[in-house]
Amino acid sequence: MSSAGAFELGAFTLKNGVVLQNAKLIYKTFGTLAPDRSNVVLYPTSYGAQHPDIEWLVKPDGILDPERFFVVIVNMLGNGLSTSASHVPELAGQLAISHFDNVAAQERLLREGLGIEQLALVYGWSMGAQQAYHWAVTYPERVQHVAALCGTARTSVHNTVFLRSLEAALHADPSWDGTRFHGVPDRGYRAFARIYASWAASQAFYRQRIYRELGYEDLEDYLVRAWEASYRRRDPLDLLGMLRTWLDCDVSLSDRHHGDLRKALAAIRAEVLVMPSSSDLYFTPEDCAADAALIPHATLLTIPSIWGHRAGNPYQNPEDARFIRNAIDDLMT
Repeated sequence: MSSAGAFELGAFTLKNGVVLQNAKLIYKTFGTLAPDRSNVVLYPTSYGAQHPDIEWLVKPDGILDPERFFVVIVNMLGNGLSTSASHVPELAGQLAISHFDNVAAQERLLREGLGIEQLALVYGWSMGAQQAYHWAVTYPERVQHVAALCGTARTSVHNTVFLRSLEAALHADPSWDGTRFHGVPDRGYRAFARIYASWAASQAFYRQRIYRELGYEDLEDYLVRAWEASYRRRDPLDLLGMLRTWLDCDVSLSDRHHGDLRKALAAIRAEVLVMPSSSDLYFTPEDCAADAALIPHATLLTIPSIWGHRAGNPYQNPEDARFIRNAIDDLMT
């Protein structure tokens, strides 16, 4: 059983003080809520994704089984479904949405909209993993388990270089006037997609030409149909806004932890499964391991894969999907 909904946040104040009028979260639930509300899994979206893109893993005998869990997929602020820059272009330059904002909005949805106080699991990949860490740090007494796939609690300097290159690709398009786009940024989309594709999978993935096994004629066909077409579905203002959220990710930037990452991660009470990909080029195994070492009840389990960052969202890769499913089963047993 599944159900989609919209939760009205009203006048929602961001961490930077900007007020979003008539803000809302779009979400979808799967499964049946247990009478004692003990089976809730929160599954936040990742960069560029909307809930139809990631719900593939919510299925019987899948990574998240709706016959066992009540799964809530929440579209993060800025992703084009929940309140985003494209909805209020006059505020786009001020929409520095943080993951603290995402978590605050999600907490209201769960508590006020669905009557849920406790989370059995926060499951997230990439920017979803960043949100999972923010949940565990912000509400340590309300999160029992975390599965953080291919994501870190703070955006690294090297990751920042990657994100700035994506930002520069869109800003370099002639349709960008420094505030908004006048027309479709065709050159920007083209450059953006190719930068993203170069980082998202490993050198071995390309060396072995795995894209041909996926049905693409050649490399250019793969870049155009798998990557460029995907990001062209998103408003460029939203792509820039989500980049800003990713760039600013740091769970320690709260009034309690004052930039001390060690202190912030030490406050986590949940059992945390940290799952990097062995070939991830921007959430590296080393960076993920450094986070795990600071979390009291963390297990580090690396996905042995040549799919790079995409190993954490293996909708085209049954082998990695089985590995993740088995790991989640072990975590939740």
